[in-house]
Amino acid sequence: MSKDFGRPPLAQENQTLVEQRLKEAAGGGIRETLTVEWRSKPMHVEVIDMPVDSLYYNPGTHRIRAQRSHDPGLDLQLDEDPWIPESQAYLDFLLKALPADPSKPDPEFENLLESLREYRQNEPGLITRDGVLVNGNTRRAALKKLGVKNIRVGVLPESCTWDDISAVELSLQLRPDQRRDYSYINRLLAVEEQHLLGRTLADIARDFRIRTSTCEQDLWILSCLRDLIERSKDGDAQLRLLDFEQHQEKLRELHRRYAKEVDGNRDNAELIKETRLTAIVLGFSKTDVRLIESDFRARYLDQKLPETLKAEPAAAAAVAIPGLNRTVKSAAPKVVQAKMLTDAVLKAKAVEAAEDGKLTERGAAATRAFSAAQEAVENALEPAGKDARVRKRKQAAPDRITDACQDLRQCITDLTLAKASGSLDEEAFDEAVLVLRETLTDLAVATLRSIKAPGDGVSWLLSAVGRENQ
Repeated sequence: MSKDFGRPPLAQENQTLVEQRLKEAAGGGIRETLTVEWRSKPMHVEVIDMPVDSLYYNPGTHRIRAQRSHDPGLDLQLDEDPWIPESQAYLDFLLKALPADPSKPDPEFENLLESLREYRQNEPGLITRDGVLVNGNTRRAALKKLGVKNIRVGVLPESCTWDDISAVELSLQLRPDQRRDYSYINRLLAVEEQHLLGRTLADIARDFRIRTSTCEQDLWILSCLRDLIERSKDGDAQLRLLDFEQHQEKLRELHRRYAKEVDGNRDNAELIKETRLTAIVLGFSKTDVRLIESDFRARYLDQKLPETLKAEPAAAAAVAIPGLNRTVKSAAPKVVQAKMLTDAVLKAKAVEAAEDGKLTERGAAATRAFSAAQEAVENALEPAGKDARVRKRKQAAPDRITDACQDLRQCITDLTLAKASGSLDEEAFDEAVLVLRETLTDLAVATLRSIKAPGDGVSWLLSAVGRENQ
């Protein structure tokens, strides 16, 4: 169930004003309505004008859920008393802030301001009869900043609960025509919330207009991020979900690579996961992270790491399964080593963020550790990148022949279909086959010059071209 935040102080006054304006809207003239999904069915609600200053931001909005942790004290206060001016002001601040870094203004909010200034409000918001904004929180923040007195809003039925508020907000924000999407982390949290409510992944995927596999991926990534946050804790310093806001594509690629490897070799999958997470936390690009495979540490990174980051894992011991009187083998030493490096980087980043530029010994030590790890990974990525380019060049020629074979197989199908319909251009086909013969001849010449010990395939090619040229 969604959290019940109770009723705001001006709930009764807002209810009276809403009823009055609904009656006025029903009295004549053109009536504006808004269609919402209400308890799994579409419903048209009346749209009225309401004073901007009398409405309340929704403390349970999914739009800024991750960003609330920007100030833990205000976040706690928001949970305990969401309607006081300080809590509402914190929501106002977060709605205007950059999702990845709430200390900075959001350019998209500035674009919204310009749009409202020039064109006024195009789409109505949505409120409860108590005056809580279900949709349109950011628009209200923009209208307040512009000094606009009224906002157009649809009004939900009197029976509206906090579960309804959450469901309706999600259904509206997930419409494909919405201009300002949830940030990545907030969308992960919204998927998790629906999953915890007992909904099937298929139903969640349909509502979010994504595949079921993407839902599974989102839940895996969020679980991984929560684990990283827990591991980053060092005294009063700890990372937050919003610290991973800009790593969407890297995290998705990590999941795809992990899922591909885990069925064949779990230790290698865990090693890839941990080493790539280290690189992600250190801020490396997607193309750099992609170079990291299970052999990256042994082949490249170990030689570059300073001794301070090479802590040896304790001797592996069997792990007991509670209640079953059985044990299983613990993680491989190389995986434990990779996790220890990730933990060191996480803690250093958390301390750096907590110290926030203060000239303390603790902050300086964290900066040194973070920089040393960053330099080591960067130095290891250079030879890894060179080797990857060499492998790619080695595989280019075989890959092109494989692609050509797929095209030729498709050609067989096309020939059959063309024969059945009598649509084959035989002259054009004959000319194309002549080009194929010339190309195979050129390929045979290049192969003869490049390959000293021909295998069966190359021998066949040379023989076929030789017979053709006799």
